[in-house]
Amino acid sequence: MKRFWWARLVAPLGLLVVWTCAWLVQGCGPGPGYGMRSRTRKLTAMHYKQFSPNFSENNIGASGRAEGKITRNSERFNQLVCNYNPDIVFKDEENTSADRFMTKRCKDCLNRLAIAVMNQWPGVHLRVTEAWDEDGHHPQGSLHYEGRAVDITTDDRETEKYGLLAQLAVEAGFDWVYYESKHHVHCSVKSDKSEAVERGGCFPGCARVTLAGGMQKTLSSLAPGDRVLALSETGQIVYSQVLVFLHQVKESRSTFLSLDTEDGQRLVVTPHHLVFLVPDCRHDGRGYQAWFASRAKTGDCVLISTESGQTRPSQIVSVSVTDSVGVYAPLTEAGTLFVDGVLVSSYALLEDHRLAHWAFGPLRLLYSLNRLLWGETMTTGVKTIDYKKACTETATCYSTLTTKDNADIYENNYILNKQDNLSKPLVMKIQKKHALQRQTDVHWYARLLYRVACIFLDFNLSNS
Repeated sequence: MKRFWWARLVAPLGLLVVWTCAWLVQGCGPGPGYGMRSRTRKLTAMHYKQFSPNFSENNIGASGRAEGKITRNSERFNQLVCNYNPDIVFKDEENTSADRFMTKRCKDCLNRLAIAVMNQWPGVHLRVTEAWDEDGHHPQGSLHYEGRAVDITTDDRETEKYGLLAQLAVEAGFDWVYYESKHHVHCSVKSDKSEAVERGGCFPGCARVTLAGGMQKTLSSLAPGDRVLALSETGQIVYSQVLVFLHQVKESRSTFLSLDTEDGQRLVVTPHHLVFLVPDCRHDGRGYQAWFASRAKTGDCVLISTESGQTRPSQIVSVSVTDSVGVYAPLTEAGTLFVDGVLVSSYALLEDHRLAHWAFGPLRLLYSLNRLLWGETMTTGVKTIDYKKACTETATCYSTLTTKDNADIYENNYILNKQDNLSKPLVMKIQKKHALQRQTDVHWYARLLYRVACIFLDFNLSNS
């Protein structure tokens, strides 16, 4: 019987409508605690002189290296935006509006923080005492010179609130927060053009998942249709099918966070990928929640899989920065998977696993219907490279970076280092082509969601 193109669309669209209506009534998501309403996180005030994440400000895992001072006469000055948010009090002691100038990423984080402050303390507003510095009042290399840093207080200047204000800044998405002084909190962000901001959450090609039967496979050799160890909506260990790769870059060298546990697991992941953990291993009945990997610190607990098919907590004993080859983000039907034995989400950028799982519902439905109706597995059409032979030992996959920011070593190195004799225009053309190729390796649906979020939520989705 001849299949008409419109017949292929009727069933998927009909089920999509039913699924959407069902969500409006029920609205549940997967993972630990499935079926329960999200609990409001209990915020813990930061201590004086504490900073988060636990790296130096210019480390890759935090706000990254300085890119140079911006003056009013420089071209980069046009990249700064002016923040006229009426819910924020700007000190502006110079009377030049300098404190209102900042990068777009910094502005977005600051605006979210302003809302959080008003919700936490009704009638109180966020106050900015210092943002972009054009007068040289800070040490050389300060991110204030680039509009990437702000010093903040509350407008009532009650210093006992500043510890909680710092934690609210972490929640608002600042890449580095430092309770620097009894009189203010220092916050900073990554560069708007930073590769870590543009990229989603991923794992290196050497990371391993477990297939049915117990065999392990590297992400670089994983393919849509494979079934991998995951956690179901009811909290049971299952084998969930890989539908597609949301992000897949095979040969690029990238920087990751490395979370090492007391049981010997080592999860290597980008900072803004979601990992299920409990801060300080507190077991107070709230269960494990999905947090950005950048929030993980020594003493927190992650969930690991056991040989008996169960899960149990394992404490993180160290957090470091590593570099490796390839970036992979597999989407499973369950929305979760175990990578190198540690439970993680399939999602990144948005620190809400349930919301992300719902947002990717239509994509999961499309792939499921295609398999159900036509018995086909949709693939990305990208041939994967098997790094298994090259990654027989963990040491060959990852190299740990020192606290010194080494980002300049890796920026386009695998192209430019081999072609140092090329003319500058040709080098720029190669860089542009390489950047375009990496962009196309992000799944179209993920790019679509990013655009929608930016338009309708005014939400700058930061990366790993």
